[in-house]
Amino acid sequence: VAGVCGCCGPLRPRYKRLVDNIFPEDPKDGLSKSDMEKLTFYAVSAPEKLDRIGAYLAERLSRDVVRHRYGYVVIAMEALDQLLMACHSQSIKPFVESFLHMVAKLLESREPDLQVLGTNSFVKFANIEEDTPSYHRRYDFFVSQFSAMCHSTHEDPETRTRIRVAGIKGLQGVVRKTVNDELQAIIWEPQHMDKLIPSMLFNMQDSEDLDSTPSGTGQDGEENPAALAESCFRELLGRAAYGNMNNAVRPVLVHLDNHHLWDPNEFAVSCFRIIMYSIQAQHSHHVIQQVLNHLDTHNKTTPRVRAGIVQVLLETVAIAAKGSVGPTVLEVFNTLLKHLRMSVDFELGESSRRNSSTSVSSGRGKESEERIVQNAIIQTIGFFGGNLPDYQRAEVMMFIMGKVPVYGTPCHTLDTVKIGHQGTKRIQTMLLSSLIMVTSGFKSKSMAAALPPPFLDPLFSISLMEDSELRQLVLEILHNIIDRHDNRAKLRVSVRGSDDALKIKREKISKQDVAFMKKHGQQLYRHIYLGCKEEDNVHKNFELLFTTLAILTIELANEEVVIDLIRLAIALQDMALANEENMPMFIRCGIMALVAAYLNFLSQMIANPPFCQHVSKVIELRNMDAPYLLPEVIVFIPLLLLLPRLPESLDKEDRLLYFQTSDMAECLAGPGYNAERLSIPYVPQVTDEDRLTRRKSFVDTISLQVDIMSNSLPDKVDTTGLEEQEREKRRQVMEKFQKAPFEEIAAHCESKANMLHNRLAQIFELTIRPPPSPSGVVSISAGHTQHQSVPVYEMKFPDLCVY
Repeated sequence: VAGVCGCCGPLRPRYKRLVDNIFPEDPKDGLSKSDMEKLTFYAVSAPEKLDRIGAYLAERLSRDVVRHRYGYVVIAMEALDQLLMACHSQSIKPFVESFLHMVAKLLESREPDLQVLGTNSFVKFANIEEDTPSYHRRYDFFVSQFSAMCHSTHEDPETRTRIRVAGIKGLQGVVRKTVNDELQAIIWEPQHMDKLIPSMLFNMQDSEDLDSTPSGTGQDGEENPAALAESCFRELLGRAAYGNMNNAVRPVLVHLDNHHLWDPNEFAVSCFRIIMYSIQAQHSHHVIQQVLNHLDTHNKTTPRVRAGIVQVLLETVAIAAKGSVGPTVLEVFNTLLKHLRMSVDFELGESSRRNSSTSVSSGRGKESEERIVQNAIIQTIGFFGGNLPDYQRAEVMMFIMGKVPVYGTPCHTLDTVKIGHQGTKRIQTMLLSSLIMVTSGFKSKSMAAALPPPFLDPLFSISLMEDSELRQLVLEILHNIIDRHDNRAKLRVSVRGSDDALKIKREKISKQDVAFMKKHGQQLYRHIYLGCKEEDNVHKNFELLFTTLAILTIELANEEVVIDLIRLAIALQDMALANEENMPMFIRCGIMALVAAYLNFLSQMIANPPFCQHVSKVIELRNMDAPYLLPEVIVFIPLLLLLPRLPESLDKEDRLLYFQTSDMAECLAGPGYNAERLSIPYVPQVTDEDRLTRRKSFVDTISLQVDIMSNSLPDKVDTTGLEEQEREKRRQVMEKFQKAPFEEIAAHCESKANMLHNRLAQIFELTIRPPPSPSGVVSISAGHTQHQSVPVYEMKFPDLCVY
């Protein structure tokens, strides 16, 4: 009976007859629409039959696939698609299983047409929102199969492209179907991400036509795998939750490693741009952290690979700095500074090995490649720091300054031992360069907050080093911080008439800044003064020193500071004229030109007609008789051409060529300025910074002061020979401290110190003796404490206390 029922059409189940009717005799005629409508109506009316309909369709499709009757396969899948779209009841779950089984059959076949057909059906299914989540459905097979299709190596280019596009669409369907289903969070696990992410990146690499076809289709309407893969990649990252970021980014880094895409790193940079712009802003620090960790794992790879990773980090922080970077700010800088130090170690180690070997060219190549790493790190530090909010930027400035090796600090001692003087200078140069970038555009309401002592003191210590490049970097950092109104671009080292003063933006100096100048003004003046007389100064040093004086005037100068700055300028002029330290003529003329440019600028700023007239008169005479004392000659003419035009000596007696204190005091006499203070010569104080920075000149300065303090002048001195006597005395003292053995100098200083301590002890003994007490004086006799009482009437009181 069963056999009869199976053969006779009228006795077959209705759902089978309805399914059979949709298949025409000739598959070229396609799906019978009227019969398909009947089947759909039946499935909607009797949803409990859906699983049987699906199973029967799957059975027919499997048979047709085996028999290569692909026309009927297409009809079966079309019918499945329509049933899937029409039915949304609870009973659709078993039907879906049959559907996915049929899709899997098509994907497993070696026929590209069937693979594409199955993929298209799966994509349609992926766009259907199911009412309830699926507890048992898994997509492991589909992730693996679609990923394999993404890597298709079919010999026909067009077919290969079709299969890859289908694979990408399939992965996109899996993502859409799973990311919103809490029960399908398994898709974010490494075993799936390690297939899914590389499949997209593999296709994104092949992007020759991507720029010309951003819509994702080729010129002939053919879909572009690279554009489609990028779209899918963006969609996946956009759906990544907080806990899934690491699993999404790690395969990207692994792919870039495996395919050697850090050098050159154009593709790596584009990948991370896509990542940073696709993810939610609050997750960006996860990506930064991943790249930092990856940099750590590559700390011993080739310089170009490390540079490539650092440049990718630059791209990520550049985008992240506009949003939230979370707690990783200082960690970013800490890691970068660590790798900067390691790069210097590698460079210097390679350099020393190069010197001891014969391979000169390879050594130089390695050294230059390490410079690429270092420059990339500095750019990243500077860019990241420069885009942070001011409160975070201040922390970063302090953090970087704490890493700069400064003489006398543990940081410097450590660096000197490990990398020597050359390496220490390299680290100092690079960290100061990064500080210039971090401080660029920094606007602080008060100087005290922007330049706290822990930042200012080591910065000034570096400004005393005998290295013109380091001093230039320090001045540029100061300019970035002090110049809050962006006036530097308007300043020119010139004495020619201009309307620069009219363009200057300035505000009234605040009380906080007045207090800052009272506390730190002398420090600033001192470092400008000492910085001017360095023998290795070049044109740029004088330009930057002028800018420093001008910015101080604009931003921090009240009437009292203006007087101090004039005193400083006069002291600089006197130093160049006296030339007690035998400075080169270029330096002496440079100082003179600097003073002229600054006083000319100051006269425009304070707009005092008599003062302007005096400055203009001196400048006019210099134009005629001593142009080498003006910035137009000193600053703008190359040194080789300038040297022959410099004089052999400066005539101190020609008073009209120099700015006179008495004349300026007379000009400023009146309300506002305490002109009497101009007559007090400016003398920089000697501090521990001279010792800490190991300056060659500090011995001379201290020895002069010690000698002058210890030897008083006789009561009667021949004033005509006083100057020569002083000069000879200074020469002898300098020679003594430069050539005498260290033990002799130490003994000389120790004897003077002992004499001073003895005298102080005598003074303290007289002034700090405790007064008698009515309760008694404590004395110790034979090991026992005894109290000797003093009667009040015997105590001696000062007259003012007795009444």
